[in-house]
Amino acid sequence: MSASAGISLKVMVTLSSTLMLACVKGLAGALPVGEVIFFRSLVGILTLLIWLHAQGGILQGIKTRKVRGHLGRGLAGTCSMYLSHLSLMYISLTDATAINYAAPLFTVLLAAMVLRENGAAQPLAVGDRRLCRHRGYVSGHLSLSGPPRLSVESLASSVGVLLALLSALCTAGALIQIRYLSGKERPGAIAFWFIAMTGATSLLTLPFGWAIPHGEQLLLLLGCGLFGGLTQILLTLSMRYADASLLAPFYYSLLLWSVMIGLIFTGALPAKMTLIGTSVVACAGIYTVLSERRRRGADHAQ
Repeated sequence: MSASAGISLKVMVTLSSTLMLACVKGLAGALPVGEVIFFRSLVGILTLLIWLHAQGGILQGIKTRKVRGHLGRGLAGTCSMYLSHLSLMYISLTDATAINYAAPLFTVLLAAMVLRENGAAQPLAVGDRRLCRHRGYVSGHLSLSGPPRLSVESLASSVGVLLALLSALCTAGALIQIRYLSGKERPGAIAFWFIAMTGATSLLTLPFGWAIPHGEQLLLLLGCGLFGGLTQILLTLSMRYADASLLAPFYYSLLLWSVMIGLIFTGALPAKMTLIGTSVVACAGIYTVLSERRRRGADHAQ
């Protein structure tokens, strides 16, 4: 399969991931984050096992020789998951998506530092200069979504933004680790050991107020697990067919899905300035990663 297959899979990843986050947002903090992640992991791992069985064998699919690599991927991914879920308690799905647009820029930088995908650093610096011209986006975004003066609402919004930014950084770390493992491990093993790790760590939160889900809550938890498991399968496959830096621009399709889902379920569009600010960040990020690809092509041609 070609890199175009990896790109198609990446777009499907963003849709599945957005649907999963929409389910989390729908819970509106009614259940503890640890409990949500446990159900996501439980249903997700069942989805993965069904897929592995259809691929020809579960045990063969989850066999691993890179325990340390899986621990690194699991740590980064688990931190990203917790931070992302927590941020949704304070900010909207569209806002969290906009702030998480930092992830592809982090990915390009880490690809240069860790994977030695040459040429990433220079265009990233260009993209950073463009972003600096619009550095008021995040602070302006906060003031737009909350009151202009210090208050509980503005502090909560600030906490949500910080959590989303940290989640983006952890997401980038997880993507780089997946890329590293993709050349050495089966896709099923990469997805399985991550879901198993998140499920195991979530059990540590059991003494802190888990509740029995009912009705709509149970359906949303099942949706979290189903879309979460599908996301991990598609993400691992996409990283197998294309470089992390090539796939990074397609992360921005998250905005399209988040706006569409928000419009369908809440009937509301994000604020005008939120869309403008997000578009600026997206354009800078796309410019950065595409410039990196052109530079690499020119270097290889010489």
